[in-house]
Amino acid sequence: MQPILRAGDNCWRIAEAERLAVLVDGENYFRALREACINARRAIFLVGWDIHSQLRLVREPVDDGYPETLGALLDALAEERPQLDIFVLCWDFSMIYAMEREFFPRYRLRWKSHDRVRFCLDGNHPVGASQHEKIVVIDDAIAFAGGLDITQCRWDTREHRADEPRREAPGGGRYPPFHDLQVLLDGEAAAALAEQVRERWRQAADESPPELLEPAGPDPWPAQVAVQFEQVSVGITRTRSAYAGRDAVGEAQQLYLDSIAAARDFIYIENQYLSSHAVGEALAARLREADGPQVVVVMPEKTEGWLEQHTMDVLRARLVRSLREADQDDRLRLYYVRAGEDPHVSVIVHAKCMIIDDRFVRIGSTNLSNRSMGLDAECDLVIDAAEQPSHGEQIARLRRDLLAEHLGVEVDAVERAEQDCDGLIAAIESLREPSRSHMLMPLDTEVPDNIDAWVPDAAVLDPEQPVEPEAFFDYLVPAVERGNGLRHALQIGGLVLLLLGLAALWRWTPMAEWLQPQRLQALAQDLREAPAGPFLLLGAFVLASTAMVPLTLLIVATVAVFGTFTGMAYALAGGEIAALVGFGLGHAFGRNAVRKLAGSRVNRLSRSLSKRGVLTVMTLRMLPVAPFTLINIVAGISDIRLRDFMIGTLLGLLPGILALTLLTDRILASLRHPDWTSIGLLLAVTVGVVALMLGLRKWLRRSRDED
Repeated sequence: MQPILRAGDNCWRIAEAERLAVLVDGENYFRALREACINARRAIFLVGWDIHSQLRLVREPVDDGYPETLGALLDALAEERPQLDIFVLCWDFSMIYAMEREFFPRYRLRWKSHDRVRFCLDGNHPVGASQHEKIVVIDDAIAFAGGLDITQCRWDTREHRADEPRREAPGGGRYPPFHDLQVLLDGEAAAALAEQVRERWRQAADESPPELLEPAGPDPWPAQVAVQFEQVSVGITRTRSAYAGRDAVGEAQQLYLDSIAAARDFIYIENQYLSSHAVGEALAARLREADGPQVVVVMPEKTEGWLEQHTMDVLRARLVRSLREADQDDRLRLYYVRAGEDPHVSVIVHAKCMIIDDRFVRIGSTNLSNRSMGLDAECDLVIDAAEQPSHGEQIARLRRDLLAEHLGVEVDAVERAEQDCDGLIAAIESLREPSRSHMLMPLDTEVPDNIDAWVPDAAVLDPEQPVEPEAFFDYLVPAVERGNGLRHALQIGGLVLLLLGLAALWRWTPMAEWLQPQRLQALAQDLREAPAGPFLLLGAFVLASTAMVPLTLLIVATVAVFGTFTGMAYALAGGEIAALVGFGLGHAFGRNAVRKLAGSRVNRLSRSLSKRGVLTVMTLRMLPVAPFTLINIVAGISDIRLRDFMIGTLLGLLPGILALTLLTDRILASLRHPDWTSIGLLLAVTVGVVALMLGLRKWLRRSRDED
């Protein structure tokens, strides 16, 4: 067998680990993480897509004297150990995720913690990207990496019981069963991850953390974690998008393509998504081969949340259609994990795992989505047993262990079935007993035609590269004709260049001083004191937004000066009027051009907008795919009705404005009066926002069903 891993090509580095273990599901990971943190003496680095300070790491009684929740544990350790430095790096998330995350993480983990618990929000990436890695490093001696964020709604046992009472979010409320994987290792591989998280911190916080530590002190490896692999070579593969002078890194995608091409007998996949064009084409090519490998994919029945179900699930359905067309010899199986029948409950499969021929295993943060291949920051750990055949037995044991969990049987039963059957698929099918409540079930990925019709292509919803405004515009309005249509296209292009030029002026020239919160607040204060203040404010709001001043800054400044309710009303009115102005500009500059260009994608989008206008506009408002003003102009040149555009804009802006209003008002209140009254009001407002969001989602579902 030829090795698959190649340092500098499909992986960053190949490093040795003296010990390695795979932790399956949140109960095992969070318990081990807590013990490792308690063992720490010099440095803890926590890096994640999301980190929740109120997460209970253990759900059973402990008598070691340390807190159960993450934030309290870190604070207690910093207080107890003067030599211990703690670094918490969390993605500076898009407001689309505000309802899924802890409000004010900076407030909880920075202002309310020990001064040696350093917290930073990481927005050091292109627009629309995210920091998606999940890495923990303890004393530079051991490290965790995989798919599990240290946040709410991730803890679960391996049994994934539908009625598990301990599966409760920090703020109360139950969530579905959840499956994921995390790797624990030491040695050179842990030191390599320590180097990587330091670089992440340096870029995000603009300060240098302590240098790499020399081995010293007690071993922080959790005593409860059994070692599965010893003296093993580990590949570290990454995704990075080009940004701020840094080159793009596409190791993660290249390794997927190389490993799929190397498969002989089977490819076993667990993943949250399946929308990557590159991976889809690679799998389809192997399925077309007469003697190609079997492909088994375990995914969630549905992704989490209404928005993902109506975007990523649609993209998954489109890709799966192409796979089924390529599967001429019946070598493809797609499954989800059923956890209960009455009521029906399925497991949220969040893992990112690939096992090939029991010689190759990959676990990490990289989803099988386009954005994970080129846009988001990702990190996976890989073992290739080509040169270490003894590790193949451990890889096979891990795969059987995972299948046994999903099938609700013992590991020995999986091994016997594989010995008795011809191929992995036959073995799985022989163990599937529909009468068992916990079971692998065939996955139907199809979505209703009406939902498929209004969801844009993956290039918009699941981009592989940063989406620049001009590229977004080109996608919607391709120049495929000449003549008068070209003249109109040049007019539109000139308008877009003007807006992009204004955006550059606001960012890289002395005009940026006008975007300082103090300057915006002073300007808003003058407007409030003027006799015609409200009208002047709305006019200034619309002009600034049209001139590409970030909408978020305008909302924050407005709420800070005019207060919660008045400021929110002004911000919502200003955003709606600004959207109308942008729509009018697009209509005036581009309506005739669109009709004459008659681009196929524009026509398809226009039909979708005219039929599903409200939902489409809401999706574009909630997804961070393009600037606010540019979306307004593009809508103006489409066939969407003005009424639908305005309703969709109002409903799409409302959640973000509510969240920003809450953030601004409550932080100011807590700074002025950090007492129980302000905390109680914060909780009350939070409950109100959650109720409003749930009501809105219910209305959307009912509207969709009625259509």
